[in-house]
Amino acid sequence: MTATAEAPEQAVHPAWDGFGVYPDLPAADYHADIAPGGSLSSTGARKLLVPSCPAKFQYERLHGQKPKKVFDYGTAAHQVVLGNGPELVIFDRPRWDTDAIKAEIAEARASGAIPLKPHEHAQIMAMADALRRHPEAAPLLEPDSGEAEQSLFWKDPGTGITCRARIDWWRHDGEPVDYKSARSAEPQKFEKDSWEHGYPQQDDWYCAGLEALGYADEHTTMRFVVQEKEPPYVVTVARFDLEARRIARLLNETSRHLYARCMETGHWPGYSETTELISLPPYIERLFN
Repeated sequence: MTATAEAPEQAVHPAWDGFGVYPDLPAADYHADIAPGGSLSSTGARKLLVPSCPAKFQYERLHGQKPKKVFDYGTAAHQVVLGNGPELVIFDRPRWDTDAIKAEIAEARASGAIPLKPHEHAQIMAMADALRRHPEAAPLLEPDSGEAEQSLFWKDPGTGITCRARIDWWRHDGEPVDYKSARSAEPQKFEKDSWEHGYPQQDDWYCAGLEALGYADEHTTMRFVVQEKEPPYVVTVARFDLEARRIARLLNETSRHLYARCMETGHWPGYSETTELISLPPYIERLFN
């Protein structure tokens, strides 16, 4: 029998102050996960399930995620629309592929800033202006109506794991709001995108956190403000129906139990650990029958 060395005791992050709401927690600390022993976010919960798997979740958890331009754009839009976020640094250069500009961009990223080209910044400002003219989105995100980027940490009553969430906009009336920039804000397209990206799970996850901390009940839902990234920057405000939220609740429960099991065993499986029997797509089979 091989002796197992005990893991060294981890230092508690200085920002950690127990379960609750962290109104001023920097985004970097939130994403670094200040909870002792780690916590599960909505993004992580979705990453555990198909079309991803626990192995991919754990790799990203340990190694981080490389910055992507599409993330820069979304983060910058959040900063302008919600008034909270990293510094936006405009690089007005004829070329972005020289060693000198790459070094400047890397330095900006290292400081937590978002590098943008002038036309990208102008586009984001135009998006914010269009949103302020929308009859429902504008009052929903009115500066005095709530607080941006509110972090939550809570203990899941079903599994005992620590969960976390970061609400884009938490209104003073208790309603959580999420702002998303997208290629299309057309409702039926958003319906399909929502399933692909797990937005109903995000809704359920955030509301479960608020309920666990005593700020909501089972009837609380989140509204999504979806805005297109191309002129005229059309805006749609949406919320999910009861069936979407029921399915999301089941998926989130599955994720929490899977995470708890993986944390307990230290085993983070891939898609499958047995031989899979693979069929051809039905439309191919029909061609030969």
